Amino acid sequence: MTEVIGVRFKKVGKVYYFDPCGIQVKNDAAVIVETARGQEYGEVAMANSQVEDSKIVQPLKKLVRVATEADKKTMEQNLQFEKDAFKVCEEKIQKHKLDMKLVSVEYTFDRSKILFYFSADGRVDFRELVKDLAGVFRTRIELRQIGVRDEAKMIGGLGICGRPLCCSAFLESFQPVSINMAKDQGLSLNPTKISGTCGRLMCCLKYENDAYQDLLKQTPPNESLVDTPYGRGTVMDTSLLRGTCRVRMMNSSDAPVTVPCDQCTVLRRGRDKGEPLDLPAPPIPQPQPKAESVSAEPETPKAEQSEPKPRRDRERRRPENRENRGERPQNHKPAERRDKPKSDKPENKPRPQQDKPKAQNDKPKKDKPQQEAKPVEGAQALKEGGDHKRRNHRGGRRNYRGGNKPQGGKPQAPKAE
Repeated sequence: MTEVIGVRFKKVGKVYYFDPCGIQVKNDAAVIVETARGQEYGEVAMANSQVEDSKIVQPLKKLVRVATEADKKTMEQNLQFEKDAFKVCEEKIQKHKLDMKLVSVEYTFDRSKILFYFSADGRVDFRELVKDLAGVFRTRIELRQIGVRDEAKMIGGLGICGRPLCCSAFLESFQPVSINMAKDQGLSLNPTKISGTCGRLMCCLKYENDAYQDLLKQTPPNESLVDTPYGRGTVMDTSLLRGTCRVRMMNSSDAPVTVPCDQCTVLRRGRDKGEPLDLPAPPIPQPQPKAESVSAEPETPKAEQSEPKPRRDRERRRPENRENRGERPQNHKPAERRDKPKSDKPENKPRPQQDKPKAQNDKPKKDKPQQEAKPVEGAQALKEGGDHKRRNHRGGRRNYRGGNKPQGGKPQAPKAE
């Protein structure tokens, strides 16, 4: 733990920690402290207190002294010099025709530096402007480009709600704001209605975002399948602040029913995407005691109760009954089956074959006269008689077994005597 004091340099600005050096100060007291820019004049926002070391950025700057009357007069003169410097800087900007808007001017406490804050859409080449300002004020000149939100915080004004801007009234730093915050709160997505004076999304969308996030966890989204005391249905719309939702019942043409969200059991969140339903587990049936039947007859003791009679087939299987039946002889043959009486149904006789009708195109075949074989002589007879012996079953050539072998590869006819 370290003892520190909190100092604010602007009316609505960030609080910085300083080492009090054993000096006790009160809230809203004017002090002079040492900073990176030199000595600065500020107001105490937090008196002497103990802070954890993890929240402190080392090394801590020290408190110089509590502000005196002379220091307060010097600060008032600096404010007057800032107004004069603002007018001079605007004239120089118009002279150089620079596309930039001067927002504020700030003097350091010892007047060793002047800071000019401006806004612009893009990058600006202000090198010539700095030279002219340095020649006029004879001190160090620094130009800083800021955004539209910082511009609104420095200038101030009224918001669309009619109250002073939050950033210039009490916000120490800007928080990120997204369009999803407006969607969660059910606001219109028209940019003119959810934008502030600076043209960005209103900072007040962040205030209630945490509360709406908690309500959304307890409220079923639209198009969800829920189980209500009136039956099962689909959510049409919801009211987060009231904690109710309008449900359209299934298989019903009546108007939607308004049901409190705490009485709805969500079976499916959002639209049907083919996911399995989160149905509640069915109740476990509990065994019910059997009703005792009252009879007028007196109960008989267990010993006197007659035993259940065994089945007939069981008696046959017992070994005691086999002696009564007697054993089968060795040469026993099963009795011949009697012929079953013939049924009265007539026997299926084969159908008589009928002559098929002849087709119109069918004509009786005529016997062709056999042609007499002409005697073949010479090489032709040798050729026809030996053709079937030339090649074997593998396609190779075979030697002649009889007859005259032709010379020169071709058969020749015998010479006539």
